[in-house]
Amino acid sequence: MLLTFDETVKKINEGGLLHISGTQTLLEKLPKGNWLGGTGEHFMGADGGVVTKELFFVTPMPYDTYKIQTYTTDTIKNVVIDGYENGFTIIILPFGTPINAEYALNANNYEEMYMRPIAGWVAGRNLDNPEQIPKVGNGQEGQVYEDKGVALHVKLPEGKVASVNIVNIFSPDEKLPVLEFDEQNFVVQNCIVDGEKTSFASFLKEHNASSMAPMIGDYSGASVNISLQAVTDDGVQLAAPPAKGIKYRWASPVEDYAAAFQSYAKELESKNIAFACNCLYNFMYGQLEGKQIPVFAGPATWGEIAYKLVNQTFVYIAID
Repeated sequence: MLLTFDETVKKINEGGLLHISGTQTLLEKLPKGNWLGGTGEHFMGADGGVVTKELFFVTPMPYDTYKIQTYTTDTIKNVVIDGYENGFTIIILPFGTPINAEYALNANNYEEMYMRPIAGWVAGRNLDNPEQIPKVGNGQEGQVYEDKGVALHVKLPEGKVASVNIVNIFSPDEKLPVLEFDEQNFVVQNCIVDGEKTSFASFLKEHNASSMAPMIGDYSGASVNISLQAVTDDGVQLAAPPAKGIKYRWASPVEDYAAAFQSYAKELESKNIAFACNCLYNFMYGQLEGKQIPVFAGPATWGEIAYKLVNQTFVYIAID
């Protein structure tokens, strides 16, 4: 739900557990309490997509047993095993930081990864305000950080189970060649096409790959997106690092994002969704401001986490 600063403070003072997203200035003013949060100004609310520095997106979390923890680049490797055996974890990381890179590059090797549900997002800023600094907050500590991560670990009652899910409105363009990479980094110089190493930037130009569509990797049948950020003199800058041994194809563009998401609405309406976020690229390229897709409510983020870092997806945790 979208709330004013005063309404959010009231919720915090009532003592409930909250997940919060809002602009840097307001997030830094929040009082101590049982909340975690991150910076952002793009949201999907009940009345449609909104860009605002006046409101928070607040998700009440109706759970009794939980812990909120802060992580550094040295301790983030414990984020999965710190959680409960029957529960879930929501993690928020600040964009463009060493801890964001650490998680993106190494989360696959964290102990118990893929054995316990973990999802979350990357905190960012308003695209028109480069002076803003992506930050995350631990309300129990009363601290907001630009160089650390924060996670909420929830224990579920007996008979309940959490699952991490992705809605991916993209599909690979079968007319384009398969890509592989031997560089696992955010900036990539080369790709491998039909066994031949070639300039990744040249490949994108030659095949007129749309920046509005992501690259899709086939992870044992699961489709995982990686978004293009920019092509620079240093190489192709991606929003997440590609993995070695995974085959990728560029996706076909989606003409109507709102309609594509709406096609999943009936399925999602029947689910008990505890947490959700959508990608800022979907918000921008799909021109979702003002468009109503109520079931897809949540912050529009600078990266989504569904175990690993993903892009241009809607990620949610369902409780069954």
